[in-house]
Amino acid sequence: MTIKQAPRCFPSASQDVKDSEVCVISPQTQSESYKLAFADAEFLLRDELRAVRLQLEIMKPEIIQQELGVESTVVMFGGSRIPDAETAAKKVEEEETQARREPLNPMAEERLSCAKRIQAKSKFYDEARKLARMITEACLNNEDCDLVVSTGGGPGIMEAANRGAHEAGGKSIGLNIVLPHEQAPNPYITPDLCFQFHYFAIRKMHFLMRAKALVAFPGGYGTMDELFETLTLIQTRKIKPLPVILFCDEFWSKAVNFDFLAAEGVIAPEDKDLFYCVETAEQAWEIISEFYYNSRHE
Repeated sequence: MTIKQAPRCFPSASQDVKDSEVCVISPQTQSESYKLAFADAEFLLRDELRAVRLQLEIMKPEIIQQELGVESTVVMFGGSRIPDAETAAKKVEEEETQARREPLNPMAEERLSCAKRIQAKSKFYDEARKLARMITEACLNNEDCDLVVSTGGGPGIMEAANRGAHEAGGKSIGLNIVLPHEQAPNPYITPDLCFQFHYFAIRKMHFLMRAKALVAFPGGYGTMDELFETLTLIQTRKIKPLPVILFCDEFWSKAVNFDFLAAEGVIAPEDKDLFYCVETAEQAWEIISEFYYNSRHE
C-alpha cells in the first residue's frame, strides 16, 4: 500500500536541499544559521527540538509500515540472554572448564549455575522460533490473515522470533533501540522493517499500535516493562483487549506473584484473567488464531 501524494505546486524539500548545496559561497551562506532547518542535523539534536524528534520517531515507522502494508502484528518479547540450545551448551562447557580451574571460587560456581539455568530455558528459543514460523506460514498468501511478527530486534528470544518468520519466507519487524550494549539488530529482521529508536516510550507505543496479540517469554526488566505496560493499558481500557500470552508458568509464577497481588487487594481478582499461560507454540497459536479470526468476523 502506498500513500497517495497530492500534486506538488512547490519544490519538494529534497529538491530545496539539493538547490541549497549549489548556492553562491559567501560568509553568509556558510554560516550555521543559513542551513535549512530540516537539513541541519546539529539543530535537530538540540534539547529544544525534543518534541520534533519525538514526532519523527512516531511518524517514520508509521509511514513505512503503512507503505509496506503492515496492519496487524503479533508482538513477541523475551530475554535477550536466552540463546539457542547449541550456544547455551557451549556456554555451560566454558563455565564448567572455568569452575574446574577455580575450585575455590564461589563466583565461578555461581556463573556455572546461571549458565545451566539459561541452558534449561533455551528450549523457549525453539518455541519462539516455531511460533513465529507458524504465524508467518499461516498468513502467507492468505487474504484472511495479515499478521506479521514484531520483536525488539535484538538477540535471544527476539532473534528466535525474527528467525522463525524469516525461515517461513515471510517478513518480520524489529524495533531496535540505541543502547550501550545489545543495540545491533539481529540478521533475521526484514531490512525494510528494521527500525532504530532513541525514545523507549515511542518504541513501546509502536509495539502496540498494530498488535493483535502479545507473547512474553521468560525475560528480564525489559520484558517485564513491556508486559506490564500492556497489561496496564488493557486493565485501564486504554487499548482494546488482546491476548497476552506468557510462556512458562513456572517462571512467571515465581517472577511475579499475581495471587499475592490479588490477595493484597492491589489488583482485582479478575485482573489475573488478562493473560494466558502456555508451554508450547501450538498452544499459543491456538489462542492467537481463535481470537484473531473471531475479531475479524464479528
